[in-house]
Amino acid sequence: MDTVRIFDTTLRDGEQSPGATLTQAEKIEIARHLESMGVDIIEAGFPISSDGDFESVRAIAGVVTKSTVCGLARSTAKDIDRAGEAVKHAKKPRIHVFCATSKIHREHKLRKGKEEIIRISVESIRQARGYTADVEFSPEDASRTELEFLEEIVHAAIEAGATTINLPDTVGYATPQSYGEMFAHIVRKLPVIADKGVVLSSHCHNDLGLAVANSLSAIQNGARQVECTINGIGERAGNAALEEIVMALRTRKDFYAIDTRIDATRIFPASRMVSMLTGLAVQRNKAIVGQNAFAHESGIHQDGMLKYRETYEIMDPVSVGIPATSLVLGKHSGRAALKARIVELGYHLTDEQIEGAFTRFKSLADKKKEVFDEDIEAIVDDQLETGVGLWTLVGLQVTAGSTAIPTAVVTLKDSNGEQIQDASVGDGPVDAIYSAIARLTGVRGNLTDYRVQSVTRGKEAQGEVHIELDHSGSKVRGRGLSTDILEASALAYLAAINRLRSLEHRQRTVTQHTGV
Repeated sequence: MDTVRIFDTTLRDGEQSPGATLTQAEKIEIARHLESMGVDIIEAGFPISSDGDFESVRAIAGVVTKSTVCGLARSTAKDIDRAGEAVKHAKKPRIHVFCATSKIHREHKLRKGKEEIIRISVESIRQARGYTADVEFSPEDASRTELEFLEEIVHAAIEAGATTINLPDTVGYATPQSYGEMFAHIVRKLPVIADKGVVLSSHCHNDLGLAVANSLSAIQNGARQVECTINGIGERAGNAALEEIVMALRTRKDFYAIDTRIDATRIFPASRMVSMLTGLAVQRNKAIVGQNAFAHESGIHQDGMLKYRETYEIMDPVSVGIPATSLVLGKHSGRAALKARIVELGYHLTDEQIEGAFTRFKSLADKKKEVFDEDIEAIVDDQLETGVGLWTLVGLQVTAGSTAIPTAVVTLKDSNGEQIQDASVGDGPVDAIYSAIARLTGVRGNLTDYRVQSVTRGKEAQGEVHIELDHSGSKVRGRGLSTDILEASALAYLAAINRLRSLEHRQRTVTQHTGV
């Protein structure tokens, strides 16, 4: 059966989701999981955008060996040099060059004519070929580009040495019929695509909710690479969801007659990992990986399921990695059992991180009868962020009530191991905690988002707090986890401050994000 390449851009386009900034350690964990899934190409980042992004792409290029590692670059010499430097040690390096081509982009963004855009694109592709033979070119906003000009620039890109041509629906404007016809037109008009074995690729955004439908239409009309993200995260309304594309092709192979190399049993763990590390929750009714995707409440559906599963399920949940049963860990479980479950969930921790996770696990197990996968994932996330923190929470005492002034006493340990303590009052217990932490750290920010949710079920469930902090125009997220919601709130605020300081330490300065 014919196959289509999966080009995952979770770490580049996906990270451009507001509030989804990832640390280098988190990016490496996701990249390793994508590789274990069988993802063909991992777009690891946009190296020119910041020092942090450059270092992350370079680090991923050093650990990933089976998947192609790709860096994005605009059609400028400095972008391409930076991308080339970032991926040069990859076993399979790729540089992805893009240049806007639609009339609206030519006139209002680039302010350049067609001939100049072709010249710039050709020069950039040739420069990228100096670093690697695997060069992808994207005429940005292809779906709104005149077909005649699209033919011209695609032909020029191929002649310049591009081996993959991506035709992105950058703003999610296309419909399945028009997007498919664009691919069919290019294939029909440019026989050089087949003659040189050039791979056509789709990259769809979900502004009209059509990203997956458009991607499938592209496949039907000649695309043999699909660019997508885990959980469909990305700019604005997001990108085409990897899990939906993979399972649509696999479940309806009778119709599409094409498959991917993806190990589908790794899909659900990947979804959980990305959601956990980015802080972007998966909607309950999300296809394939949502909490309700394989849930049945209707009596008619339940009766049908009991009689024959396929009456109301077109996919076996086990096929996408949703376990039929859960491995329950408790206070009597040892390091080996915990480590085995962490590996099963797709994480790779050092011995030191395993030890830290085990300490947290045992502490939690003393408070709960059962520790679920969600609890373990949350503990692992904390371990991945260990090492970038400047302050850790040592103690917390809160006084509050209908007649009392909310007061918090907070004890922290700084990076030198010294304990510092302060107290503060506030409009409520959380406000008092945050005020005390701000006084201790000297970092004050505007709280722009505060969310509380239960990680697991039951009265002993851990509370999870997600916050977003605006500090001098920089927005950072923080996440805290505890069976005590006030402690979770303190941990989330402290995590945001530590992340802010870590980003400042790396002198992360974003120059431009793109919506390719």
